[in-house]
Formats: sequence, structure tokens, C-alpha cells
Amino acid sequence: METAARARTTPEKIMATNLKPVDVVVVGLGASAGVAVLPLARAGIKIAALEAGSWMQPGDFRADEIHNNVRRRVTTGTKVWDEIPTFRTNPEQRAVQGAAPTMMNAVGGTSIHYYANSWRFQPWDFKVRSETVRRYGASAIPQGSTVEDWPLSYDDLEPYYDTIEYEIGVSGKAGNLQGKIDSQGNVFEGFRRREYPMPPLRETEFIDMIRGAAKKAGFHPHRSPAAINSQPRDGRSPCAYHGYCDTGGCHVKAKNSTAVTTIPAALKTKNLTIFERAHATRIRTDDNGKTSGVEYIKDGEEFFQPAKVVLLASYTYENVRMLLLSKSKAYPNGLANNHGQVGKHYIGHWANREVTGLFPFDLNLWYGANAQGVVVNDWADDSFDHSGLGFIGGASLTVNHELHPIAASTLPTFGRVPQWGAQWKKFLNENAGRWTSAYAQVNSLPYENTWLDLDPEVRDKHGDPVCRITSGPKQNEQRASAHAAKKTEEWFRAAGAVDVVHVPNMVGPSLSTHAVGGTRMGAKAESSVVDQWGFTHESPNLGILGGSVLVTHGARNPTLTIQALAWRTAEHLVKNWKTIAG
Repeated sequence: METAARARTTPEKIMATNLKPVDVVVVGLGASAGVAVLPLARAGIKIAALEAGSWMQPGDFRADEIHNNVRRRVTTGTKVWDEIPTFRTNPEQRAVQGAAPTMMNAVGGTSIHYYANSWRFQPWDFKVRSETVRRYGASAIPQGSTVEDWPLSYDDLEPYYDTIEYEIGVSGKAGNLQGKIDSQGNVFEGFRRREYPMPPLRETEFIDMIRGAAKKAGFHPHRSPAAINSQPRDGRSPCAYHGYCDTGGCHVKAKNSTAVTTIPAALKTKNLTIFERAHATRIRTDDNGKTSGVEYIKDGEEFFQPAKVVLLASYTYENVRMLLLSKSKAYPNGLANNHGQVGKHYIGHWANREVTGLFPFDLNLWYGANAQGVVVNDWADDSFDHSGLGFIGGASLTVNHELHPIAASTLPTFGRVPQWGAQWKKFLNENAGRWTSAYAQVNSLPYENTWLDLDPEVRDKHGDPVCRITSGPKQNEQRASAHAAKKTEEWFRAAGAVDVVHVPNMVGPSLSTHAVGGTRMGAKAESSVVDQWGFTHESPNLGILGGSVLVTHGARNPTLTIQALAWRTAEHLVKNWKTIAG
């Protein structure tokens, strides 16, 4: 497999074949565009979706660690492997490529193999700056942070959260149902109009134990919301609890990726056409700065798909890269980048950490779905008083429910034996089922010392520069992570853990499966790329979908928020078609 190489020369230009114009061309058909195409198609809008991967079938997925974790490169498409971003911790360094991301090129994208945690962001996440200043003063904003309030509120997005939960199918338990607080759900969540469409995934002895321990510690535990069927839905099976949801798709179609939910529904309207193995390379614009369509390569041939509206819906790194590569007379520094905001305000989930506990008894958490776990939100967002702590935000704490033989071999030794040899084997044999980890997922902010641009040396197989990540240290998130680790240890000790270890913080992820920002939304072109509806300030018929439009990063997985925003953008396009497409 050919991978990116330094100083590779650009291939000779191929003459493009012009295709029949459509109303909308979508770049990428994953978690975000996979939902956006449904309201567009229902409205009669003709859509061409360019997807670098292809359809995957249930037979492509197996309850097999080696197949999913080791051989996934064969089954998930190769585009992502050819354009791995480079990373550096300061502008003076030469950026280097790291490990390949666990992203997927396929119809349905990474929604096929993600954990399926389907969280709403908290109301606080949408107004971090103003609420922090109001409660703690302006000095509490972390030094160097470029954080702004979102140009919309939780209340604005709540109807779209509700729509996605029902269109996709999410299992869970409400904690704030029309203002009524229920301790079985997340008591810290924002108002929701309806209960989840399905109850949480099944209970187990381990879940009962770890939830009881959280209550003993004085916390408010609840079940993780998951885009996985807990009961039969739309002719598809409920979860079979085989596990392997972290790197593989679901062979019984119980995981509600867009590949089995909204995309098939859009196809039934006959208004969506999918072009598989279509590697988008540039977005074209006219002399007035409006987009006119997308260039792509398929099987060595180049095509141009004209359209009235372009929706860019790749992963964060590729959204930014596509804009920076799409230079023209109207946009000499990259499409929608005349104000220099493309690539700025990039956020990963900085300083996430795992805390692992060793127990004197078997936990019986083999298999099951990862999103079947228990969550504590007491120490996330602004759910607690931060006075004197030296940071804002915090972390959600999640204990998942999925362990397999190979993963079990990663058991820490807690300093009791060497990490190799006969003693290690004996320790592993005795304790493989007696440990678990909690994942502390930290609220993360944008900073001046962190951005995305194009690498001047490393190129993909088509000769285009890959994305480059520059990311410096973040003291606020480090402190929040350390605070969360202490609370996690309290939880594990209450559950009977005899030993606890903390995995050290990261300086900032070289690559993140929760990468957001880079084309953030805002009211002003001077500090953002898109408006509150997801359309660029500079090119009025160019919309951007996906995590790159997020303004802040919640202490939870971003997928549901990304999908709610995508539906909102599509609905806005339908209602304002003549103005935007005209």
C-alpha cells in the first residue's frame, strides 16, 4: 500500500469529464452528510454524494479481534491511510506522521465502527465564555484561549437532537424530561422534550456493581446513551452483545450507523445518487466567489460534478485540507479563507486519560457493547464549583462494558511484577478479568497555539499536501484531567479496587478521533468560517458539515451534536433554497 511521502512531485494534470449538474453535491457520506441527505432528499432536492469508500456489508464485520483490530486496513478503505496528518508541538519543529487514525472510508463513514455513544452537549457548552465570566470573572478564561460562545444555544439545537435520536435510533434514559429530573438518567443534562425512543442497553451484574459504587461515593451515575438498538427497530435486530463495536461494524445491523438508517431512507426517494470510490480533490468557484462544483478522481479518471450548492462533509482534517487546497482568483489563500480563519480554533479532546482499577474478584465484563457502560457527569462542564481550582470545565467519567482476550492482555501490572516474562504471565492469568478502566473525557477549548494547515513536505498519492497539526500544551485541560482522575479513583475505591493507576496526560493529541474546529461557526467572518446555519461567510452557497464547525468540545462524544447540526443545516437549505442556490 502506497503511503504519503516527503517531497513527492505532483502528478500530471488529468483532463476532467464534466458531469450532468445536480442541485447539491456532497463531499463525504458519513455521520454528518449521512443524516443531512435525508431532509434534502425528502424535499425533492437532487443530490450527488461523493464518497471515497464504498458500501460495506454485514459479512464484512465479525466478532473477531484480529479481523477488526489488526486487519481493519483491508476492510475500511485506504484513502485515510494515504493522507495521515503530520504533527508537531511548536512551529519550530518539523512535523512527523503518527499512527493512522481509526477513521473509515465507506458509505456511512466512521458511524459504522464508532462506539455509538450518542451524547447531547450540555447547555453550558454553548456559552462557555459568557457563563465563565459571569460566574468566575474574565480572569478564569484560560490564557491563550480563543474560546467564544456559540452563535446558537442548546435550546436552538434541542429540537434537532430530538430528531436525530428518533431518526437514527438511540437507547437511553432521560434525566431532564420537560423539566422533571429523574435520577435514573443524567440529572445534569439540559431540558429534553421526549424520552429516548428506546430504553438503555441491558443491565448486568457488573453495571449494577459499578453504579452502586458511584452512588456510595456520592455521585450521580447513569447509563450511556447509545445509537444501538436495545429492542427490535425498523426491521433490524436488537444488540446481540458480541462487542467489537470499537473498530468493527455490526453484523446484525443493531448499531444505528447512517449506512443502515438515514442513507437507505434517502435512497428510497430516488433523489440521492452515491458515487463510490470518488476521491474529491478540489472545490471550484466562479469569479464571484460562489462554488460551482467539485472535482474528484475515480479509478484514475478525473471528473467534475457541477452543482448549485456544495456541502463539504469530510472529517475535520479533510474539511480543512480541502478548503486550503481549493485556491482560486477569488480565494488565493484557500476557499472561504480570505479572513485567515480556516484551520484556526482546532480542538481535540486534550488531556483525556484512563484510570485503571484492580479488583480482588472477577468483574464478569467480558463482551457486551462498549456503550453499555455507566457514566458520571458530576465533575464535567460547570456542574460543580470551580472556585480556586485553577481550571474551568471538567470531564465525564465512563466505565465501559467490553473486554476481549487480546485487550485483556494490556492489563497494567500496577508495579507488582515486570511487564514481561513468567511473572507477568502468571499475573495476567490470575487477573485478566479483575480489572477495568474509566475514561475521563475532558471539556476542551481552542487556543492560539493550536491550528491546522498544509504540510509543506508530506504529500498524498495524488501529490497534494496532507494536513499538518500544530498543538502546544494546555494547562487548563491538564488540571481538569488530574481533578477527574482523583474522582475516578474515589469511584473505584468505593467499588472495592485494591489498586489504581492513572495513565499520564497527553500534551495534546497528535491525531484525534474527536477532532473538531478548524472551520468553526460564529457571527463574524473575522473569527469564524461559517455562520450559525453552517454556511460560509465568504461563499454563500458552500455549507460545511461535521465536527469542524464546532466552537467548543464537550466532555462527551461529539457525534450526536455533529448530526443535529447537519440536519439543521439541511433544513435551513431547504427553507432558503432560492436564496442560497439562486
